[in-house]
Amino acid sequence: MAVTQQEIENRLWDAADELRVAMPEAQYSSVMFPLMFWKYLSDTWEHHHQEFLAENDGVESLSAEEAREIEYRDYQSFEIPVIHPGNIHERPATWSSILATITQPGLGRRVRSALQTIETANPDKFSRLFGSMTWTSEEVLSADVLAAVMQAMDRTPKMHEGNMSHDVLGGAYEYLLKRFSDGSGTRAGQFFTPREVVELIVKLLDPTSFESVYDPTCGSGGMLIASANLLKAKGGRGYTLKLYGQEAVPDTAGVARMNLFMHNLTQFEVEVGDTLKDPRFTKPDGSAAQFDVIVANPPYSLKWKPWIRDPRALGGVAPPSSADWAFVQHMIASMDPRKGRAGVVLPHGVLFRGGQEAVIRQRVLDDDLLEAVIGLPANLFYSTSIPTCILVFRAPGVKAPERKDGVLFIDASKRFTKAKNRNILTELDISDVVTAYHSSSDSGGNPVDSDGGGLAARFVPTTEIAANGYDLNTGRYVKQAAAEQEDLGALIDAYNIARAERQKTEQHMLAVLAAAGIGGFDE
Repeated sequence: MAVTQQEIENRLWDAADELRVAMPEAQYSSVMFPLMFWKYLSDTWEHHHQEFLAENDGVESLSAEEAREIEYRDYQSFEIPVIHPGNIHERPATWSSILATITQPGLGRRVRSALQTIETANPDKFSRLFGSMTWTSEEVLSADVLAAVMQAMDRTPKMHEGNMSHDVLGGAYEYLLKRFSDGSGTRAGQFFTPREVVELIVKLLDPTSFESVYDPTCGSGGMLIASANLLKAKGGRGYTLKLYGQEAVPDTAGVARMNLFMHNLTQFEVEVGDTLKDPRFTKPDGSAAQFDVIVANPPYSLKWKPWIRDPRALGGVAPPSSADWAFVQHMIASMDPRKGRAGVVLPHGVLFRGGQEAVIRQRVLDDDLLEAVIGLPANLFYSTSIPTCILVFRAPGVKAPERKDGVLFIDASKRFTKAKNRNILTELDISDVVTAYHSSSDSGGNPVDSDGGGLAARFVPTTEIAANGYDLNTGRYVKQAAAEQEDLGALIDAYNIARAERQKTEQHMLAVLAAAGIGGFDE
């Protein structure tokens, strides 16, 4: 019987709920994701092990080395070794093996040992995957609570491809990410960008088969996964994308790696480090590696130590009070010169702030690298309620002819639906923005293929922007049509009053005319 999405999500949340007595919801992810991924690996390994046994009669006549060679050559894609080999405590590092010892002292130590052993045995795939694992310490999480979480999670259906699709499995992982974010407040912004914002950026940039996609501040990997999912939804082969990400927080980088694996995406590299200070994807000469598609939602207005000499510093160096334009400069440097494009979410301040940011902004516009500015509604994000914008860039000379020497402005600030904790973009909102972005423009710069739908859009020549001091504030160039809805009762009352005044004035006029001997005006 097929496993439903609802079933696995409910079971996983039951397991997470066991943590409520031990830690705030903001910390659930550090425990749940490693345990969930470990169970997924164990269930998958044991499923293929049973296939190996069923399909190889007489396997008992083989030596252990011969059997292992056949199994790992033909059935397994990763290794789950034993912990404490040659010791009385020797056992496989599988979920079921450790779960069988759940009543024995030292459960956290055994879990930690199992996860570390799996990382060590698979350095190319799972190195540093499970994060710091501080939660395995008895001081952080008691054995009783850890046992309760594992027992609850063990009631989820088997997490292998013979029992559930990667779409279901990946969807369950995404469900937990969102659920933890909804309950985590501003901390969620560290690793989770709302999925509708991710979908919008990816649809604007439109990755195609065999392209490379790079996120320099990848968080939980959502933008990389969305790129593959969009390509798959369009009938393409999402697994052909080469995915790259860098994340400053090691545990969050582990979340991203597990997320990608859960979605059956294996062509990826996620590195740990500060992208501005220590970019991990570089060419042999040390310059930034280049990619077809770059996507990012970097930390807003981050205080940073500015570059002294760095080839990425196009037009100058961003001020220490805000790294916003430094992230943009890094993304511009990372665009492939043949077809590179980049999309980034940033606060509105990047559009108009003065000083060194204004100098960088002018250089980017003079080089004709900025293609579009899209104003988003306020309160879309978990980490801030301020309005944000999406900036879309193209590598030099890559813009379509009709987009050269100008910028497309789209004001989508009024397009949202109020939800419990924040505003959201609907599928229609996303579709209308994408349509406006891809539309051609008339002589006035207005999109001709878009019906508006509450959006204001206009293509603005760089000369006009320069005349405005290179200010990119959306309100300077596009205006939302006023659509005030009057109260019908008030309108009727106003009409009746005006009608009575008119009748009174007409009666007075007719009386004056009659007194003067002028007639013929009666109805």
